[in-house]
Amino acid sequence: MKHSDRREYGEPKPDLGIGMVGYAFMGVAHSQAWRTAGHAFPLPLRPRLAMISGRDEAAVGAAARQQGWAAAVTDWRAVVDSDDVDLVDICTPGDSHAEIAIAALEAGKHVLCEKPLANSVPEAEAMVEAARAASRRGQVAMVGFNYRRVPAIAQARRLIAAGRLGALRHIRVTYLQDWLVDPEFPLTWRLSREKAGSGALGDLGAHAVDLAQYLSAEPLAGVSALTETFVSERPLAAATLTGDDGPRARGPVTVDDAALFTGRLASGALASFEVSRVAAGRKNALRVEINGELGSLAFDLERLNELSFHDHTEPATTAGFRRVLVTEPEHPYLEAWWPPGHALGYEHTFTHQAHDLVHAIATGTDPAPSFTEGLQVQRVLAAVEESAAKNASYTPVPV
Repeated sequence: MKHSDRREYGEPKPDLGIGMVGYAFMGVAHSQAWRTAGHAFPLPLRPRLAMISGRDEAAVGAAARQQGWAAAVTDWRAVVDSDDVDLVDICTPGDSHAEIAIAALEAGKHVLCEKPLANSVPEAEAMVEAARAASRRGQVAMVGFNYRRVPAIAQARRLIAAGRLGALRHIRVTYLQDWLVDPEFPLTWRLSREKAGSGALGDLGAHAVDLAQYLSAEPLAGVSALTETFVSERPLAAATLTGDDGPRARGPVTVDDAALFTGRLASGALASFEVSRVAAGRKNALRVEINGELGSLAFDLERLNELSFHDHTEPATTAGFRRVLVTEPEHPYLEAWWPPGHALGYEHTFTHQAHDLVHAIATGTDPAPSFTEGLQVQRVLAAVEESAAKNASYTPVPV
């Protein structure tokens, strides 16, 4: 680069070497975010896709070429040990989160870990302790609850924090999918407690709990829950037919298909949650409604550029829910994108997540949601399972 170029365009920004563990669904979403964030936003550091890891050499190599990673390895420890990596992004099943995150933090790396933080409360607690020790060395650790970065959700948080709803009364969150309706859907890792920790509860319920606590700025104090597994056995993913028309070998499903629970926030506000992966016709239906003494807010992920707002202080003759199109440059994150009315999508939430994390690293501030917040969600999920095992007995969430 010529000196005159530097005067015109500014000095090159320091690199932030990204190392990713995992390359499937979340790996693709995170890869796109790291590629995009610095082009959409004026970041203080330049994310550089240094290394990606996966157990299948051919598959991770193909992912590296497709997603733009400089190197591909089959051992995640190579990512953690690399001097070319400053941040380790964990996109693996939950059973490996704790081991990878703790090793990365102890190696001096920043860490982004997909939700839920871990498969158990003790694992999450160990991760929090490692993050606290790393923080004293200037490292940061964040858990990836990407739906916080939907502009309409972030705008809802602003309105609630500004007192537009007054004291909160009710929070309702439902998150419904249907990809497990077919009993012949194969037995993947997401249906194994050993790998995933739980089923719809950890996969979808973690998002639901985080959103309720994020929007209200309050923790859940206790829950009363039911869980159910409707299909107890499924075909093994790698099994073959025993004959031309014979049955495939099957294995047990060891996680829940659906969970239903109520809760109470620390302030006394009531909350209800329903999550399912067997809700026929629902693809990715995340809905949130919050009722307060002065008004209400509602959000539907399948219309993610919109927020419904009701101001109960207006005269009854004109009051009612109104559609707010969250695409104005004054709305959260929208200053970097398109003219008003030009909608964003699911992938932008990960770009916003990368933006926030890079700024936290550059400024030395604690990112949100932190591992401590991830631990709080894990404690709620554990209380839900405990309550369900006790026939919906009310179960306090430890502080």
